[in-house]
Amino acid sequence: MSPPTMLPIAPQPAFLGVTASATGRVWRDRLDTRGAAHALAIAQRHQLPELLARVLAGRNVDLDAVQDFLDPTIRRLLPDPFSITQMEEAARRIADAATRGETIAIFGDYDVDGATSSALLAWHLRHCGLDPIIHIPDRIFEGYGPNSDAIRKLAGQGATLLICVDCGTTSLEPLADAKRIGMDVVVIDHHQCGDELPVVDALVNPNRPDDLSGLGHLAAVGLVLVALVAVNRELRARGFWTGQRPEPNLLDQLHHVALGTVADVAPLIGLNRAFVAKGLIAMRRRDHVGHTALMD
Repeated sequence: MSPPTMLPIAPQPAFLGVTASATGRVWRDRLDTRGAAHALAIAQRHQLPELLARVLAGRNVDLDAVQDFLDPTIRRLLPDPFSITQMEEAARRIADAATRGETIAIFGDYDVDGATSSALLAWHLRHCGLDPIIHIPDRIFEGYGPNSDAIRKLAGQGATLLICVDCGTTSLEPLADAKRIGMDVVVIDHHQCGDELPVVDALVNPNRPDDLSGLGHLAAVGLVLVALVAVNRELRARGFWTGQRPEPNLLDQLHHVALGTVADVAPLIGLNRAFVAKGLIAMRRRDHVGHTALMD
């Protein structure tokens, strides 16, 4: 019995007719049949040019998510902060510190995300009338995350509340030391969790196993901004903001959020897209001396 005759496979036509690019290669269509149908649906529903619809389909943008992808707005994409595990506890403890005039210590990571997270939080606490202590560990001599020596030093300076940003999720012993010497601890972090979580007053981390918010893609600075939305809400309910002490506009600080999000290589999806899109506009205003100096 003779083997079946194999029909020759027709070569795939060059995409846009480009048979030789600048490097001599043939352009191939990245979309299969299903992808092409998805691109057509995007173009028809949203009245978009075919080429743009094909790019969106190639990036697996859902049909219902096209508007948020092309024109991301914080108003549409910002979730209820309390959807994040222990966010309510964190907001209440920070609001307590503001109303009591406590000394707060901010312990940040030494990278850009940690620095912008610390700057954003300190800016807000100063609007509350507080004078926070900021500690960024030395990368060489202290290493990553909270350490007991630094925590004891911060407590000696009068800090009663320690807020760790972009770190702290895996710092079990140092944060246990902080509790032992009488400090309250709030952690706002986005790093992956180990099998054991630190025993603190609030651990706000959308990557903890019991968090269902779906916000694990946020950088720490974006998470800090969401936390401050919750703190503002709590202080508003307590009548803290007055004519002499107006509620700060968090959207004025989106340059911090954009810089930390991009520098931490967080995926530009969902709320991150809005943070970066609007934050780049804020940077162009050149009204923040630090960011202006960096750009120059």
